Amino acid sequence: MTAPFPPPCSDAAQALDDIRARGFAVLAADDVAGLAQARIDDLRRLEGSWNDLPPDAWLRDGGRYRSRRHSCFVVDGDDVRQAAHRAHWQSLDYNALHGGMQRMFEPIAPDTIAAPAWPVLLRSLGQWCSALKGAQPWYVEAHQFRIDTADGIGRPTPEGAHRDGVDFVAVLLIGRHDIKGGETRVFQAAGPDGQRFTLLQPWSLLFLDDARMIHESTPIQPASQDAPGHRDTLVLTYRAGAFQGED
Repeated sequence: MTAPFPPPCSDAAQALDDIRARGFAVLAADDVAGLAQARIDDLRRLEGSWNDLPPDAWLRDGGRYRSRRHSCFVVDGDDVRQAAHRAHWQSLDYNALHGGMQRMFEPIAPDTIAAPAWPVLLRSLGQWCSALKGAQPWYVEAHQFRIDTADGIGRPTPEGAHRDGVDFVAVLLIGRHDIKGGETRVFQAAGPDGQRFTLLQPWSLLFLDDARMIHESTPIQPASQDAPGHRDTLVLTYRAGAFQGED
């Protein structure tokens, strides 16, 4: 098996300039903790909640490899407030497999949202969005994902390379356990350039300008035949004006 390509991590002080220049940036876990003004141990206390994600009942490819929770928030300056629970909706323009569906998932657990690291993480990334596109309220959809290999193959992005129909996307790797694969690929939406790399470090971050970049993650397989594995991520999407489907 080919050794994974290391992620092109930005210096934390340079990350916003990198996003402006190339449409994305990757941060190492310590820099994510610094951005959130939290200890890495505070972030890692959230990880146990990924062991309690219900199965995704909406997969149109018939797979059983994905579990998830979903909740919505509004980040306005320093204020982070949870919005009423709502279905996740995307246009077919952005998700050819699951677009046009009102997909209602179980909400993120209250204990997770009440953890001190949760609001500071959402707030700090909202500050990045405002630095890039002007201060304004950000409509945030938070997705906890677990992709497993119990049936042999797990697909982090069954819709393939895509945009999300938002302004910015943050993908945080929570953990990889007994898997191979799961390579991240980012491409220019209006050009030929792209990069491929594998996020390996828990709490490392890929941050994307969704208008400029297309992204996907390749399927995962079990690292051995002894037991299935899984890949956990937290995906936060930031959109100006309204949640998708409201405007």
